[in-house]
Amino acid sequence: MQNLSMITDAGVGVKLLVTVAFLVVLFGIRAAIAATLRRRTPAPVTGQREERRRFWIRQAVQLGIFALLVAGLSTIWIDDPSRFTTIAGLVTAGLAVALQRVVTSLAAYLIILRGRVFTVGDRITIGGVRGDVVALGLMQTAVMEMGEPPGAHSGDPEVWVNARQFTGRIVKITNDKIFDTPVYNYTREFPYLWEEMHFPIGYDADRARAESILLDVARRHTGPVVEQAEAAFARLRARYFVAELSQLAPRVYLRMTDNWIELALRFIVPVHGVRVLKDAMTRDILPAFEEAQIRIASTTFEVTGLPVVRVETR
Repeated sequence: MQNLSMITDAGVGVKLLVTVAFLVVLFGIRAAIAATLRRRTPAPVTGQREERRRFWIRQAVQLGIFALLVAGLSTIWIDDPSRFTTIAGLVTAGLAVALQRVVTSLAAYLIILRGRVFTVGDRITIGGVRGDVVALGLMQTAVMEMGEPPGAHSGDPEVWVNARQFTGRIVKITNDKIFDTPVYNYTREFPYLWEEMHFPIGYDADRARAESILLDVARRHTGPVVEQAEAAFARLRARYFVAELSQLAPRVYLRMTDNWIELALRFIVPVHGVRVLKDAMTRDILPAFEEAQIRIASTTFEVTGLPVVRVETR
């Protein structure tokens, strides 16, 4: 019995030494790859494309290291293959019960990769959070949060930026949200949006002149965008059953209200830079309206006169 105990202790000691050596080699490989990725990439491979390449290399390294770790430790410590199958089954069943959310997030991660739901750099809305995907992990997705126009605020907590620009917050979202909430992807298949600007004018204003000004400004600022969007929309129709649109060019729609006529300018814009484009258009529309003597209607009241007041003194 003493000899058997000594043999068993010696076997455990050897396994411990082999395990330590295996871990040192494994994490040494990981550190070497990480150091290589941190080196400056020579021109002309720079920019967002290079960042995406590094990200996917890091993802592949993490998955590979994890798989090697599990396989190596199992090989070192489990001698009988039949015991390995039994232990693996028990461990899997226990994990499925105790770590349901973790397992679901991991499954969602695989679906995100396989189903091309979104990737790093995409602009998405998921779980009430809007922004650009800046990191994608096994369990969580990191999103650089952005604001929304006042009429589109719906997040919790509310954001203070009244445009589709970054707020500065990084939001971590578990991957299993793709099973519970819709995922809105702004950039993957069709990286363009239809935007609208509304201009109320009086019933006595020159409606034809106002419409002409809006269309001229919109065509001048969105002409190249329309050309690019036509090709992207053709690819979209080839992949999905999308009804054909009559035009992607800007158009003005009129709506009658109790107080004024509302001109809605509808045009197409790229996903990024919407606020800058609308700002430039507004700076051209306002002076053109002033030159044409077209006033923006509002609900303000203007007092044009007062009744005569007589004061008698005794």
